[in-house]
Amino acid sequence: MRRTAISTTVLALTFLAVPATAQAQTQYTGTNAPIKVTLTVQGPDGLLFKGKVRTKGHDVTPATGGTHTCDGTNAGANPSPVPTPTAALDDAARVNGFTWDGTWYASFDDYLVESVKGVKSDATAYWNISVNGTSIPVGGCQFKLNAKDTVAFTWTTL
Repeated sequence: MRRTAISTTVLALTFLAVPATAQAQTQYTGTNAPIKVTLTVQGPDGLLFKGKVRTKGHDVTPATGGTHTCDGTNAGANPSPVPTPTAALDDAARVNGFTWDGTWYASFDDYLVESVKGVKSDATAYWNISVNGTSIPVGGCQFKLNAKDTVAFTWTTL
């Protein structure tokens, strides 16, 4: 129960405590053409993955199942499909043979990533998503990536 409360709090802070200017920055028009980004996954004990990933927005299915759209149109963040951080993680996992998992929150129209390569979030830490060194102000299925962006999923303690 405590883990759920903390996870819900982290999710609420991630999605709701967003300044209006940060929300406006995610409102891009664009195409969903595949792009290349650099993806890093940093766990509590070191680097879990680093590499170039070819990605575009698409439906994703985490390890425990449940397929949902993850193409930047989630919650109306972008008017048309675009590449996103969670889609990039999903592509890297599929191509490189590792898993990720998360809980889908219909009210946010997005996932809370809870596990990458078997490293699970808990009551003391969560997976933070950043692009070009800055934590994203919306969910990982809502944020528009650009070619050559640096995407990081980083184990972060509370």
